[in-house]
Amino acid sequence: MQNKHLAYRIKEGNKERIQQYRGVVIKITGEGEKKRFTVRKISDNIGVERIFPLESPFIDSIVINKHGKVRRAKLYYLRGLTGKKARIKERRIIKKEEA
Repeated sequence: MQNKHLAYRIKEGNKERIQQYRGVVIKITGEGEKKRFTVRKISDNIGVERIFPLESPFIDSIVINKHGKVRRAKLYYLRGLTGKKARIKERRIIKKEEA
């Protein structure tokens, strides 16, 4: 599980802008060029999920904020949880120093 901060380009008419989308990755599926991931966020107390193709030309940048400690590949159980119960414990990543 990863907590991602995503910058996505949106075209509105003849204008183009970058929209920030921040949430929890609940699943990664597909293979090769067809790989995609689903990001879930809470917006105005309503759960919103969005699927992004990994190779999309509209994705401007992807930043991973946190890695979570989970025991499943697909986190569908987060859909039924709210508040503190929906939190995922953070996994500490220790970077090895290169000598």
